[in-house]
Amino acid sequence: MAPSNTSSTDGGSTPARSSGPDGASSSLPGKPSGPETHPVDELLPPVKLVSTGLQHVAAMYAGVVAPPLIVGAGVGLSPAELALLISASLFTAGLATLLQTLGFWKIGARLPFVNGVSFAGVAPMIAIAKEHGPKDALPVIFGAVIVAGLLCFLAAPYFCKLIRFFPPVVQGTVITLIGVSLLPVAVNWARGGSPGAPGYGSTRAIGLAAITLVAVVLCNRLLRGFWQQLSLLIGLAIGTLLAFPLGLADFGAVKDAKVFALPSPFHFGAPMFDAAAIASLCIVMVVSMTESTADMLALGRIVDREADEPVLAAGLRADGLATALSPVFNGFAASAFAQNIGLVALTKIRSRFVVAAGGGILILLGLFPVLGSLVSLVPQPVLGGAGIVLFGTVAASGIRTLAEAGMESSSNTILVSVSLGVGIIPIAVPTFYDSFPEAVRTLMHSGISAGCVMAVLLNLLFHHVGVARRSPADGTPGTTVPTATPS
Repeated sequence: MAPSNTSSTDGGSTPARSSGPDGASSSLPGKPSGPETHPVDELLPPVKLVSTGLQHVAAMYAGVVAPPLIVGAGVGLSPAELALLISASLFTAGLATLLQTLGFWKIGARLPFVNGVSFAGVAPMIAIAKEHGPKDALPVIFGAVIVAGLLCFLAAPYFCKLIRFFPPVVQGTVITLIGVSLLPVAVNWARGGSPGAPGYGSTRAIGLAAITLVAVVLCNRLLRGFWQQLSLLIGLAIGTLLAFPLGLADFGAVKDAKVFALPSPFHFGAPMFDAAAIASLCIVMVVSMTESTADMLALGRIVDREADEPVLAAGLRADGLATALSPVFNGFAASAFAQNIGLVALTKIRSRFVVAAGGGILILLGLFPVLGSLVSLVPQPVLGGAGIVLFGTVAASGIRTLAEAGMESSSNTILVSVSLGVGIIPIAVPTFYDSFPEAVRTLMHSGISAGCVMAVLLNLLFHHVGVARRSPADGTPGTTVPTATPS
């Protein structure tokens, strides 16, 4: 019997529609195998390429600079050293993004996939800084990051085999959780970003976020073609211009920024290798690999190019290689940025070269801090207003995937409800796991990873364990028990 090209609703794996970098029998991803070029491989005109790439940078900028800001403050860096750490993070995020989108050999998912500094490692890195003191903190952190990156690179071809445990019902659950877990971030941005920030929670800040949100929605509704695809960037520009008379933005960062700063390898000292620090960040890397896998699966569905095992392996190798190389340029671990998945869904622009252009812009921002300071002019409330649209779009994509996953099955309904509930726990009550062991806290502090683990476990329970012994009378669709097919 020829294999079916449709995915079952019970948790069976979905056959690959196209093979990836490891596939020996088909073309590499990113290279057209037919007469027509897939939208993912479409090379857009330069103006459109740069402008839409800039949208991706605007969407991820706050997420890239936040971890070095927090870690740098925890280490006690001077303002000049902190600026260097931020520039390094932008530079390495650009390199990682180019590695994912363009790729080489069996490295890089070759999807419109943005990579940046992983927030999952912030808490462990702060703990390492407290243990080793200001002098040795960054060298110890960088040493642990290098080892964690190598672990990810070597484990990629094995870890990607978990795809069989990510059927549409699991993918839809995780995609929904990605959007839901990011929405509180957007709401916090809308209030001002940080409780200590001037005007945090004020009506001015929230009003500015609301105006930005309305501007993005109206641009998307009223504009057409290329300009509609720039609706997010136009909304950000409108919000930023309004922020100046409201006193929520200033040019101070631009005045103090250097024009050019070349990354200095191991500026903070040669890497040091501490067993406890390495173990801590290796756990973080496994969590990041889980989230990256979920993000690649989500993006694959949005751009209509399935992220099969070879693509996942190539993407995880890129994560690992970028993470291992990042400390050389004073950067941290690199992983997927889920918020940019929403931008792909919103703009309908699926070209990986757009995101590659965004990666090039990130490199320029890292080499020219004055350019990075211009992007940083966008106030947090403006990002918050736009973020509600972006992250809500991701959640909507997950709901659409669930609608296609066969929710008439009671087992799928239980799987989704329990996984969403577990995933929302750390979102609703961030301190819920504070009394648990550190390894559990690292895994469960993220709603994405917590819900993903639960969805995979329940998929195993309902659709893999004992399936061969299950009878058709159980009412579970798609079991392995043969049934009569009407002629």
